[in-house]
Amino acid sequence: MLKAVLRYDRGTIVIEGLAHIPFATRDPRISALRAQAMYYPDIVEYLKQSGIEYDDRIFFSDNNNSMPLDSHYNNKDSSNNLSSSPSSPSLRDYQQRAFDNWVNAGMRGCVVLPTGSGKTLVGVKAIEKANAASLVVVPTLDLMDQWTAVLSKYFFASSSSATTTINRIGNLGGGSEDIQPITVSTYDSAYLRAAFLGNKFRLVVFDEVHHLAAPGYRTIAEQMVAPFRLGLTATIEREDSLHVDLPRLVGGVVYQVTPDVLARQKHLAQYEVERRRVELLPEELVQYKASMQKYHECLNRLLGGGGMTTDAAAARYTISLEKLIMMSGRNPLAREALLARNKAINIALNSKAKLEELKEILAENRGAKTIIFTQYNNMVYEISDRFLVPFITHKTGKDERQDVLKGFKDGRYMAIVTSKVLDEGVDVPDAELGVIVSGTGSAREFIQRLGRLLRPKPRAATAEAKDDGGSKEESKKARLIEIVSSETREETITSAKRKRALKRVQENHNDHDNTEVYGNSVC
Repeated sequence: MLKAVLRYDRGTIVIEGLAHIPFATRDPRISALRAQAMYYPDIVEYLKQSGIEYDDRIFFSDNNNSMPLDSHYNNKDSSNNLSSSPSSPSLRDYQQRAFDNWVNAGMRGCVVLPTGSGKTLVGVKAIEKANAASLVVVPTLDLMDQWTAVLSKYFFASSSSATTTINRIGNLGGGSEDIQPITVSTYDSAYLRAAFLGNKFRLVVFDEVHHLAAPGYRTIAEQMVAPFRLGLTATIEREDSLHVDLPRLVGGVVYQVTPDVLARQKHLAQYEVERRRVELLPEELVQYKASMQKYHECLNRLLGGGGMTTDAAAARYTISLEKLIMMSGRNPLAREALLARNKAINIALNSKAKLEELKEILAENRGAKTIIFTQYNNMVYEISDRFLVPFITHKTGKDERQDVLKGFKDGRYMAIVTSKVLDEGVDVPDAELGVIVSGTGSAREFIQRLGRLLRPKPRAATAEAKDDGGSKEESKKARLIEIVSSETREETITSAKRKRALKRVQENHNDHDNTEVYGNSVC
């Protein structure tokens, strides 16, 4: 009777003793079958269903020369189980539904929850349920620190015998290479060491899982045998549509809830989004129109439109931005068009008129804890200098960033200004007002910025509000104000994308002359 042998080899599975098996192809170099490591559970299921005996050496690879990380846990001895953690997180109803759906889906799949709604606790419960070596993959060092702190709270156990308990959470990234039964790694570090890590964990939690779909990062999932996989994100869609590959890499979406739903259930703050249009200054308008005219001229010449320069004519000759960028590397005309387009957009995004509008907004909301978002660092520095507010960019050191955020939390600073660095991966203190001066307009960016303002209310506060008919604090709304340069591409394209993103999560939509207010319903 046939007997197959399964071995792990540098991000792949080698299957010996069989001539054919799904998911695998023959490797003539070793006269055996080889498959991507991610297909390990599918291959095992096929062998079982087919009645084929097999010797599973995946977690005891000859090349690995080491025991699996969770081999010292004896599932018959509860004192050595990961599940016997010092404390178990208490989940809100929506978190529990997300966790239950993930378990019912075979402990594979993605959970989509708004920023600030407690995705991390769902990950903690998943690790507890798996009761096995687990890897958490995150996009930033800040998130690595945050996950490490949370996991230490729930799984840290001190003992004189380090071989039977977890005495620390491992870190991989930022100069650390400490691999433990529970390890937190950055995407970059996991990508560089995926082949080495591939058979060391039975559960992988991908935080901000939309990153995993990128051409490089997806190899992390492909080279790991982990049968259990959990993806966490607030916005699973990507602008390049590569998120369609996530069901193959992690599993499909098993649970999704919008900020609007959680706000109506009092888990998140009520919110409204306001759009304020400003006109470019006269000199900015001249430069903007000149740049757009040059862009259309170059584009029409590039695509065979002759000398047409009007917007109407340009509409007949369209090209995707991605294709234009690719062409710009070898075509001078395409490069000229791209530079003109970027100049026009930068004028719209960084208009001085926006600073005047921001001045009015800050005056109107004096005393409100405010986060100001911009696309570019030069605008961050200008706002910081003009309004005397601290800033955070990707260049801000960790200690300085933590000091600024602590000052914001304590009320020492009532406003901070930031570029994209706070969109994701940083635990931002509660804020009442957000102001978008500029951004890409992507759905993910917009929803994450909105999420910075929406924080779950303590259960006690919610219960008290129900008893007394709603406290003053309970009725307060978070506000997000978007400043847009009117009659520019920012209004017609960038801001329009934000508006479409919000339509997914809101119920009311009211238009006014130069100001639009739209948000969720008041409960």
